[in-house]
Amino acid sequence: MDKIAAEHRGVIAYVAPYAYKTVEDMLALAKQRNESPLIVILAEVEDPHNLGAVIRTAECVGAHGIIIPKHRAVPMTETVTRVAAGAAEYVPVARVANLVHTMKGLKENGIWIAGAQMTDASNLWKSDLKGPLAIVLGSEGQGIPRLVAENCDFMVELPMKGNITSLNVSTTAGVILYEVMRQRDFAGK
Repeated sequence: MDKIAAEHRGVIAYVAPYAYKTVEDMLALAKQRNESPLIVILAEVEDPHNLGAVIRTAECVGAHGIIIPKHRAVPMTETVTRVAAGAAEYVPVARVANLVHTMKGLKENGIWIAGAQMTDASNLWKSDLKGPLAIVLGSEGQGIPRLVAENCDFMVELPMKGNITSLNVSTTAGVILYEVMRQRDFAGK
């Protein structure tokens, strides 16, 4: 076993490569659950730990899927699935050639696109996130690419009090996704 894997803890399994889903699979899942779609779009996120953490959070809030680009982004890897801690089995991940084209398709299906950025955006707590929604999060260093940002319907920002002006992309995803869940499931209760 040591020749096959450096870290094995006494168990090794051979598995097939990750089977990516489609955006249609995500919309069908939302329909099956009788819920407004909630999709996460990760634009050029390159750290597998961040992707894995976002998948785990998406599962915990009941998101219907995650969309990643085929280029300039981390694919589903062993590290991603390990960090996702089982959530990759439940959250569909689609890998698309063109995020802008995919966003336009989501809009045609009645889904609003909200981008997360640090400035010139609406306060997250004051934004209506209850309807069909896709949340766009940018890369760790560059944020959301210009063309992707231009195709968002609106932008949200997290209020910041400290000296640091941004959060890790997976932390930002967690805060936003839990606000969506709060508005959808617990508002007025």
